[in-house]
Amino acid sequence: MIVVTRLNGTRFAVNPDILERIHESPDTHLVTLDGAAYVVRESLAEVVELIANYRASVLRRAHDLPAVTGYPLSLVRSPEPEEPEEPAKDPEPNHPNGR
Repeated sequence: MIVVTRLNGTRFAVNPDILERIHESPDTHLVTLDGAAYVVRESLAEVVELIANYRASVLRRAHDLPAVTGYPLSLVRSPEPEEPEEPAKDPEPNHPNGR
């Protein structure tokens, strides 16, 4: 959750995973996926920074969890593309395993 400030000075927490968009005009508006809108004192850049810091803290905490299977949690990367294998050759006729 990130903590932001309404124009009247009250603070509240919002889950950044439900934010659809953030825009300034000139006030900063947070619009959620369900269409709810909140006007906050923080600038667009400040809200983006809060979200980046929140996501970084989630990754740090996940990395610090005890390893259950012997491996710490980490980001999952896409596998490297495999090199195409050469087609298998038929055994030589005089080879002991040949037919």
